[in-house]
Amino acid sequence: MRLQRTIKREVSFLGIGLHTGKYASVKLKPAPRDTGIVFYRVDKGAIIRANINSVVDTAFATTIGFDGVKVKTVEHLLAAAAGLGIDNLLVEIDGTEVPILDGSSASLTGIILDAGIAKQGKKMPFIKIIRPIAYEDAHCRITAVPYNGTRISYYINFNHHLLGHQELTMDITEESFISEIAPARTFGFLRDVERLRANGLAKGGSIDNAIIVGESGILNTTGLRFKDEFVRHKILDSIGDFSLIGFPIHGHIMLEKSGHAANVNFLKRLLSSTGCYDVVTEVNFLPQEAVSCI
Repeated sequence: MRLQRTIKREVSFLGIGLHTGKYASVKLKPAPRDTGIVFYRVDKGAIIRANINSVVDTAFATTIGFDGVKVKTVEHLLAAAAGLGIDNLLVEIDGTEVPILDGSSASLTGIILDAGIAKQGKKMPFIKIIRPIAYEDAHCRITAVPYNGTRISYYINFNHHLLGHQELTMDITEESFISEIAPARTFGFLRDVERLRANGLAKGGSIDNAIIVGESGILNTTGLRFKDEFVRHKILDSIGDFSLIGFPIHGHIMLEKSGHAANVNFLKRLLSSTGCYDVVTEVNFLPQEAVSCI
């Protein structure tokens, strides 16, 4: 069981939002233990806590809000914080959407590492899956089973000759996140761009901040960072979404064609299934007999 962590010093970045096309500047500041991840809209004077109860929209991104004030596309920043074990952080932002930067969490991870990581004098509880649990809807399925650590298995299957079926299983550690997950960029299909923009989305999207998939191949001249970059980015998104539960999750989570909405619904299902998990606050935790919650 590790100590809670924050950053050592304030750092900042700015850029364009993927969906709004608007620029925003962001400051990351150290926060006291037990704070969690807190967003502060400086232009609105509003505080929004990054937790499951704050999610107000999951269409093509995860949006959190409170009392009518929102912050869109928080998942890449939350993934960077979770991947590096940052539990307490103040995020000051002067706009409606977290900048997309290059479409991955690589730059965000670098910014946080540049700020330095500070251990805080209190243990960080974690959620331990003790019985199998599943969430399923018409499009996807998410299952979690007991596991000593954090493991994610992700399966995607798109109707496109380039993507098709991809799957990956990975133990999520700080090291594996930095090298294997953080660099994976968001992606979209050229055929969907006009429809998204007509619906007020993807206004800031370009080959500089997303992998654009055309009918004949990738439009990005730089190509892919991984041959399975698409499924790696889906893992990145899920790490960000799962962090909204407020604690690290120890278990093996298996996702089939999931997205932001299903990730959030799975967390709600998990929290309501109290017999499937324990919040571990002591290192001498003894697991209970496994009985399915499915």
